[in-house]
Amino acid sequence: MATKRPAFTWENGYQAPMSTSTWPAPPPKECALSEEAEDYVAPPEIDLVSSPTHNHLGVNVINSWPTIYDGTNNPHGVPAWWKPQEKVDVLISGAGPSGLGLAVSLARQGVSFRIIDKAPGPLVAGRADGVQPRFLETVAMFGLSSEIAEEGPLIDRTAFYKDGEKILFNRSHQSDSRYRGLHVITQSQIERIYIRDLLRHKSIVERSSILSQFTTDGSGPQGSPEYPVCATIHNEKTGIDQVVQAKFLVGTDGGSSSVRKGLNIPFDGQHSDHGCCCIIPREDGYIRLYTQLDISKTGPISASRLSKDPTFAESGGNVDVHSITPDEVLEQANKIFAPYTLKFATTLSWFSIWKISERVARSYSSPDMRVHLAGDAAHIHSVLGAFGLNASILDISNLAWKLGFAAKGHAKIDRLLPTYGSERRKHAVRIIEVSGEYLRYVCGSSLAVVNLNDPDALDKWSSTASATPEAIKVKHVNGFSKEEKRKKDNDFISSFFKRNGQFLLGTDCEYDTSDIAPPTVFQPDPKQAAPLRIKNAVRAPNPRVCFQTSETGYLYDKLNGPARFHVVVFASSFTGSRVLAEVRKFASHLKDPQSFYQRLGKQSVFNVVLVVKALPFELETFSDTQTEVITSLTESCAQIVFDDRSPDEDAHNQWGVNHHTGGLAVIRPDLWVGATFYPGKTAEIDAYFDGFLQSVE
Repeated sequence: MATKRPAFTWENGYQAPMSTSTWPAPPPKECALSEEAEDYVAPPEIDLVSSPTHNHLGVNVINSWPTIYDGTNNPHGVPAWWKPQEKVDVLISGAGPSGLGLAVSLARQGVSFRIIDKAPGPLVAGRADGVQPRFLETVAMFGLSSEIAEEGPLIDRTAFYKDGEKILFNRSHQSDSRYRGLHVITQSQIERIYIRDLLRHKSIVERSSILSQFTTDGSGPQGSPEYPVCATIHNEKTGIDQVVQAKFLVGTDGGSSSVRKGLNIPFDGQHSDHGCCCIIPREDGYIRLYTQLDISKTGPISASRLSKDPTFAESGGNVDVHSITPDEVLEQANKIFAPYTLKFATTLSWFSIWKISERVARSYSSPDMRVHLAGDAAHIHSVLGAFGLNASILDISNLAWKLGFAAKGHAKIDRLLPTYGSERRKHAVRIIEVSGEYLRYVCGSSLAVVNLNDPDALDKWSSTASATPEAIKVKHVNGFSKEEKRKKDNDFISSFFKRNGQFLLGTDCEYDTSDIAPPTVFQPDPKQAAPLRIKNAVRAPNPRVCFQTSETGYLYDKLNGPARFHVVVFASSFTGSRVLAEVRKFASHLKDPQSFYQRLGKQSVFNVVLVVKALPFELETFSDTQTEVITSLTESCAQIVFDDRSPDEDAHNQWGVNHHTGGLAVIRPDLWVGATFYPGKTAEIDAYFDGFLQSVE
């Protein structure tokens, strides 16, 4: 939402503008005095200024509803149903997209939490404005993907211009996800979607509140081994302090994170003055324009100011970055777009000046695994690639289920929680490398991308006085003819998107091996092919499947809801003697009191899905043996999915299923592949889950 939402009417069956608002007005005074129950009255609306700086066309405002969005700053007081607890499973510091997304996931798991934020209300406008397919696949587990995907346009074209010439105009990179490409939606709209969802779960954000101090050893005034985090929350509006005990604390409080500083975790990396010029189409005909600025004494802004004010040089000729105006940015943009001219068509929805920082926290967690960082508190990077908001959803989807399992006692904390940092930090480092390479090409910069891969090397680097971390060199074009430059540009763009296209969509994100992602072995048995041809620790493929005679969808549609491990059995046509025997052994094992399923949580922890190459009505023609296996699985709450597409596009092809033996995939709650097995290798499946889960008495 770029500006105040106008009033609409649907009286003709479609949306059309109207002159007055459609929401209910307060009733007449004589009606209000009636003893009858009061009619619905819309809560008060306020207009918020969306940008700290404006242009000559005026001030832009966006309407908001404080009683809905402002949490504890609700002007009518907090809801009667809100009962904040002094002891919670998770305390979240920071209510941006990362903190709110984490709260949304925890709410679905039945994990108690409190979420605080220093701001008086949610973000008004600006910041992130695009979500990748993997973001939408993740929030689909929460039931929120359609609301987010339908908000703004889909970016389906990408254009590159350099030195006044078009280098590339092509379809934007696409994925095999149901969401295809980059969807435009503002960060403020996402925050509001999350806040409305939390209201449905009887949760609100504690506004104007900061985390003033915390300990993690149970040594606080009410410390305990079960709730080792003891935190003091200070309300800046009321001045009241409150002590809260928690099993875990998560810092989602931005690039200047007080939680990260409280843990003394270094924020390794660098910042630069480089920027770029980039246009992003927005909703309702708006565009977002990123413009590279040179603020040096010899730069164009300094020269422009000097031409208009000769006394500017007498003051030193320095350009204070915070003094730059929208008109000066537009002037620089027009030099880039010449001979075309850009003009302001309306008021500014948002205006901000920023320096690009590329930093990653050296560790994502405290040594005792009780405090964790996510989102900008853990990593910040270039705007190119739309990684900020999208990396945050992968952080919280990775962390949320692990915290949920740990808080409920299902997980071995020392085995499961360390995988959060090892998995997500590697991804953040790659973001720095990819977005940094992209940025430097667009800006023509020769600044090296800092190498943040090795935390041990960073320790040695920080202990020296003047050394710099090993850099990743980015080559750029200088001293070539026009034709040679064009070829170099084309070669770079072709190579860059070939290497990173799926990474830019969030679907290429492979994690390192760990207890929850053992090494991939494509030939576990030298006498036969692997059960599945898919790596561990990668995004789980999401093929189209059939659910019943009149309904089709995607495999993920059977994997949503509360965080659970999805045990997906691919049974081919379910006719071969070997595959039938494998699946029969697995189905029988599920009922064994010593099996992982019975010991570790049954259907509250595991979601069993059988994918069979058959049409729905063919179940009726199955033999007694086949029917017996199907019945045994459904008695363990298994869902049956039909794979009826052609062999070149069916689920078995996408997962590389061995049709002789069948295959079993463990899909983690965050929709990454955990491990793959022959269905009949029940001892190996048990051992996998026993590595990081435990039974709950």
